Amino acid sequence: MAKFIAAVVGPTASGKTALSIELAERLGGEIISCDSMQIYRGMDIGTAKPTVDEMRGIPHHMIDIIEPSERFSAADYAPLARAAADDIIARGKLPIFCGGTGLYLDAVLTANVYSPGETDETLRSELLQYAGQNSVDALWQRLNAVDPETAEAVHPNNVKRVARALEIYLTTGTPKSEWDRRSRLAPPPYQSVLFALDRPRDELYERIDSRVDIMLEAGLVDEVRGLVDSGRLPRVSTAAQAIGYKEIISFLDGETTLDAAVDEIKRSSRRYAKRQLTWFRREKSVNWLNMDNNFEVIVNNALKLLTFD
Repeated sequence: MAKFIAAVVGPTASGKTALSIELAERLGGEIISCDSMQIYRGMDIGTAKPTVDEMRGIPHHMIDIIEPSERFSAADYAPLARAAADDIIARGKLPIFCGGTGLYLDAVLTANVYSPGETDETLRSELLQYAGQNSVDALWQRLNAVDPETAEAVHPNNVKRVARALEIYLTTGTPKSEWDRRSRLAPPPYQSVLFALDRPRDELYERIDSRVDIMLEAGLVDEVRGLVDSGRLPRVSTAAQAIGYKEIISFLDGETTLDAAVDEIKRSSRRYAKRQLTWFRREKSVNWLNMDNNFEVIVNNALKLLTFD
């Protein structure tokens, strides 16, 4: 029997949360986050986790599942998210994935997003050491030279993911993007309808800047300070490289001013949104929704497309 899921994806600040919750209310669905930073406990403001009021009673899964100090990847995410989806389906409800981490969603929708073989810890350590000695951008440039498709989808500051992608190429001789393409040839575990949200670029950037300002007003600096001071957010962790956290840590360490840190958060968020759009525009099965329309029109357009064979 086919298993059905829906997904609402797109760039940061495009309106994914509101649409996914509206669809869940109308269709009897539950939300599964596919955001690589909302998995971390305590990282609430900077990751724009939906509040209790915003959730409107809709169950949410794959949020607050690990500590910021822990390692986590798409390979870890996929089996947990599939288990959540299968449980939702077994209870007669519709799983609705919501988030902007395309790699995580791909991990769920394909048989295996990673290449065969175990992690080469020695090589990984050498690559991380190279980044420390030469800069994270230098490591990203190495990845870009051999696998530009993967490099485009990974932020240079996510040094562990960059190193993992390079490790795959160096140990197998095949780019990670090619392994991903091969994995898509396997029968998909779910029948899916994917929605991506589109806004005029200027409007999206204004929403991003406004969201960052709201995060600062909501206490982002205190959130980061508390996580760092308590030891829950080590500076060497992947979570500490998240946009909004990395910049505030630099401010707390006296490396920059708060105004400069905020400006950098906005710039990094806009660049990330551009990469997200590039990622999702590669997906031929995505249904793009124009967020310029009235919200009710957008919802109705999505409902019309939510049909399964």
